[in-house]
Formats: sequence, structure tokens, C-alpha cells
Amino acid sequence: MKQMTKSCSTLEKVSFSQFLTDFEETLKNQFRREGDINKLSLKRGLSPAIWKEIMSNAPLSVAIPEAYGGRGSQVKECLALMAAASYESLPLSLTFGINIALFLEPVAKYANEEVKAEIFNRFLTEQNMGGLMITEPEYGSDALNMKTAHKELNDCYRIKGIKHWQGLTGLADYWIIASRKALPTGDLNRDIEFFICDVTQEGQEIEVEEYFDSIGLYMIPYGRNKLNLKIPKKYKLEPESTGIKMMLDILHRSRMQFPGMGMGFIKRMLDESIAHCKNRIVGASNLLALDQVQFQISRIQSAYTLCSAMCSRSSEISSFENNLATQGLEANSMKAMVADLMQESSQLLAQMSGAKGYRISHIGGRGVMDSRPFQVFEGSNEMLYSQIAEMVFREMKKQKRLNLLDYLKNHPLTAKVSDHFRKELNFIIDAIVPQRKLVDLGKILARVISAGYVKELYEKGFRKDLVDSCIETVEQEVAALVSSFKFPNTNTVIYDYAENSSWLKYS
Repeated sequence: MKQMTKSCSTLEKVSFSQFLTDFEETLKNQFRREGDINKLSLKRGLSPAIWKEIMSNAPLSVAIPEAYGGRGSQVKECLALMAAASYESLPLSLTFGINIALFLEPVAKYANEEVKAEIFNRFLTEQNMGGLMITEPEYGSDALNMKTAHKELNDCYRIKGIKHWQGLTGLADYWIIASRKALPTGDLNRDIEFFICDVTQEGQEIEVEEYFDSIGLYMIPYGRNKLNLKIPKKYKLEPESTGIKMMLDILHRSRMQFPGMGMGFIKRMLDESIAHCKNRIVGASNLLALDQVQFQISRIQSAYTLCSAMCSRSSEISSFENNLATQGLEANSMKAMVADLMQESSQLLAQMSGAKGYRISHIGGRGVMDSRPFQVFEGSNEMLYSQIAEMVFREMKKQKRLNLLDYLKNHPLTAKVSDHFRKELNFIIDAIVPQRKLVDLGKILARVISAGYVKELYEKGFRKDLVDSCIETVEQEVAALVSSFKFPNTNTVIYDYAENSSWLKYS
């Protein structure tokens, strides 16, 4: 897998359009002509021969600064690369996303200058890969209470702990590892620190205790990792302020790159849906003659427009030169929205494809399984929607604007589209909102914010018919969510439900 790639000097001579075209052609050859995507999708990892071809043009060079031989780490190039990959293979795109957002960009921004050159050179010339270790078995989203700990020795840091569900487990050459400093009292420091681990070096080997039998995303290995490491001091990342803010900056930037992974995937679902419904004859006409089919495809088309708008917005604001620690509202909205759009688009394609859509070898059926984890990892969507609502609600109370429409009319992300939702969102939010209602409110806000991105994309010249259709779809969805938000649902679990609840007694 570690074959030599093209030299850095070659990369500098190729325009990005040519670079992307060459990459797309390589993927077509591997996934459609020479390889069998239906078989490849059911295997863990890729064969060395296929991986060598995919990496032959050094695709990860898009995330490496020019000073180190890369293409310059421009967000739009990173997103375009992930979109090209996800059109053919969502797991491949996620592999690139892990490397770019969770390793290469943090290294470029926070690593010691002494270590950058070696790391970037190995990515460009030896097809190395890297990932991020935060999640622990007992502390999933509760990262601030992680138990992985480190002590500072004379020439290194000693790190011990357990991490799990890291994408590229057992496959990555480098890891950025999150840890808390062990204090003399036996407690752990509240702040979080990050270290670069090179598994090829003595004392930095990571023991994989178990590989998980994950459903979907078969190409990417996940597992449980035992850490007992000695990391040289120069491989510690240096935060601009605190480690927690560095973690937020990294995670928010990663969430803002979800639209890149979603873009190609949703486009593939749209293209496959149109092609299938054109060719599938039912009675005297094809499926496109059915009104319900038109509605279903229009939803995927709206997802395509929304994701396009989020890619455009992310390209503007998520460069690693910008600190995104405080940009949770947009980061959470993009991640949660894209994940929902991916899952719905694949479900719709599978449904329209009939029985064959529920074969794992089918692009729609496989897409359902591959896109489902996106609603869970890097923060479950329910949690992110709740956080969106809480962020906005705190700001509303600070401004003394408790009418939702009034607030959104004056918010820079939603001011241009608030009028489209004036009927639905003209209401006062209660002082206390139950968590289940916060999720509904977060979904509403994420969709209105995304509609704002669409409006901005239209002002740049994006075609009007797609924008109009998309806004109408979002309006309908917001109306349904507002109805759910206002409905007085207080249902709780009935734990002793089995008593007097067998239908056989009453039949």
C-alpha cells in the first residue's frame, strides 16, 4: 500500500480542474470498469493494487500547504475531492475526510514546525494515512471526561488509555491522540491535550484489541485500541489558547467538511433515481409519469441544492487559518443537515428501485447503510440539533427577542430568507423548552439557516429553478416541524408495560 506517488514538482504543474478530472477518471476505472463496486463494497479495506491507482495522483495533496509540496489546503479543493470520491464510494470519501479534516489540517495548524515536513512528505510520497483518536468506550460524546492520561517525562510523554470507533483502526500510520494530563493528586486535568503518534516508531505502536463488525462503510476498519505510548515532546500539538478550544476548532472544521462528502453521494442518488425512473416502465409509461415519484425525486434534488449551498459557504469560512471554536451554530447545522439529507436521499432511491433497492449490492441499498453512521458519529444529530436550539435560545434571551421570527429577521444567517417562513415561525418560545422540543427547534433552525445558504448561492448565479424548488421543499419541512414542536407531547416510557397488554387475552 505504501507505493511511491508522483513527485511534488509534478503536482505544482497541474491545474486543479485537470487534477480533479484525472482523479475522477481514475475512480471510474477502479470502481466501474476494472473493479466491481458491488464486490468491493462488501470487503474490509481495498486491495493494494486498487489503492495504489487511487493514490497515484496524490489526492491528499489538496490538504497539504504549498510550502511542503502540496496544493495549498484550499477548502474548495478539499470539498471537491471528497465530492468526487463520494460519487463513486462514500467509504472512500470518508477515508479522505478523516485524513484531511481530522489529521492533515490539524497538523498544518497546530503541529511543531520540526515535524511537519517529514509528515507531509510521507503523505505525498509514501501514501501514508492519519486519523484522530478522541472517543472512548465509556465516554462517547462526553469527551471532556475521557480517561486516557499522560505524564510528562524527561524526553517524552507517556500516554495510557483505551480508544474505540476510530475510522482507519489498524490502518493509519499516524494518529492525533487526545489525552488529559495526570495530576499529582491522581485526578486528571480538565483541559485536553493532543499528541501525534507515529505507529511505525518504536514505543508508539498501537495495539488493536478488537476489530468491530460494523454495518456499512465496509471499506473502513473500526475497532478498540489500547494505548501505552512514549511520544517525543516535539510531537505535541500547540493550541492557540486552550486544548478544549483547539478540539472545538478541529471538530467544527470537520463538521463543515461534511457537505463535501455529502455532495457527490447525493448527486449519485439523484442521477441513479432519474435514470432508473426514466427506464422503468409501469403500464403504458415510465415511473416519472407518477406524481409521487416526481415528489420523491424533487426532494433528492432539493438535497443536492442544499448541499451545494453548504459547500459554497464552507469554502468561504472554514479555512484552517480561521479559528472555528465558536462557530458551533453553523458547524452543527451543516453536519446534522447533510447527514439527514444523505440518509433520506438513499432511502428514497432504494424505495423507488423496488425489491432490488434492498440488496446490499445496489447503490441505493448500500447507500442506506453507508450514510446511516453519518447521523451518529462526530456528535449524534439529536445532540447537535439540541445544541443548535440552545445556542439560539440563549442569544434570543440575551437580546430580549423571544419571538422566533423577529430574531431570525435580524440574524445575519437567516435575515434574507426569514420572510419565506413568516407564517410558520411567528410565535413566542416558552421560557422552558423540553429536550424533545429542543431537537425539533434545532431541526427548524438548521433548515432555515441552510435556506439562507441557498439564497446566497442564488445571488452568486446558481440556477433559479433549483433554488425555488429547494426553498419550497424547506418551507414544507419547516411547517411540519413547527407542528411537531407545538404539539403537546409528554409521553414517557411505561416500564411495566407487559402487564395487561397481551392482545391474546382480549381476542
